[in-house]
Amino acid sequence: MGEAILITSGKGGVGKTTVTANLGIALALSGKRVVVIDADIGLRNLDVVLGLENRVVYDLVHVIEGYCKLRQALVKDKRLENFYLLPAAQTRDKSAVDASQMRKLINEIKQSADYVLVDCPAGIEEGFKNAIAGTDRALVVTTPEMSAIRDADRIIGMVESYGQVELEPKRQKLMQQLQFVKTELQNKVYQMQADRTNQDLKLQVQRLEFRAQEIENQLRSLRYDIQLILNRYRTAMVKRGEMMNQEDVQEILNIPFIGVLPDSEEIVTSTNAGKPISFNDRSMLGNSFRAISERVQGFDVPLSALDEEVGFFSKMKQFMGIGRIEA
Repeated sequence: MGEAILITSGKGGVGKTTVTANLGIALALSGKRVVVIDADIGLRNLDVVLGLENRVVYDLVHVIEGYCKLRQALVKDKRLENFYLLPAAQTRDKSAVDASQMRKLINEIKQSADYVLVDCPAGIEEGFKNAIAGTDRALVVTTPEMSAIRDADRIIGMVESYGQVELEPKRQKLMQQLQFVKTELQNKVYQMQADRTNQDLKLQVQRLEFRAQEIENQLRSLRYDIQLILNRYRTAMVKRGEMMNQEDVQEILNIPFIGVLPDSEEIVTSTNAGKPISFNDRSMLGNSFRAISERVQGFDVPLSALDEEVGFFSKMKQFMGIGRIEA
């Protein structure tokens, strides 16, 4: 089964849809089967960013209402063998879908996809609550501006809260598995008391003990991960102390980075052309998206040193004589 990732932001206009499109393309270029879902019902844009707007026939709401099959609504990108778009409805509102329907749909897609990226509507209303349903972790997109950072902080709190709700079915399933294994283990130990020389029983007990420990470890590590993508980063402004750097942003939001994307005119031209910048292996921005895709897959790829100079908040602290507090 694949993994569903929510791409969200507190504030509109920070590049969330562009990130969804380019991260999806980058994952597909690495050989993964990817489905991107536009969950912004009534404000469809992901199809345009991907250059697939002329190929949309059915949409997410059609699938949920049973008007068409999932495979009919998925728009295949002819440039890639393993990349698909499930577009949002353009003429419906967000009340056309509820969280349980979205969760069922995402779980169905996860059966055949390695990654499902859900482009979440901006804000914290009903659209957000539907989009997070069925997802396994979240990437929060923000820019290094105070208004965007403040809104990101608010959405992080919402993701933490609703993410725990999404974890509950997994927790219950693991608890059931653990109970079953412990019952089996207890029965095998009882049988061993009557036949202490039975090597096969000893081996079964060892296997069950190992399995019980494995499930307990899974329960302890079960969490809804939230990571940050800092978009439209301008190194020159950071050097002048006019923009927050990575350290500044992380100090405020207190969640780990998964990527930093430089500000670039390339994103405008690529979006207007309907050709995501991730296709361009000579682009710094395209390489940044591919690096994020590798981190999403669990590879240890160092973050770009785009901001070695101190940022605005760091300079303020230096001016005020406040030293860095080590963790």
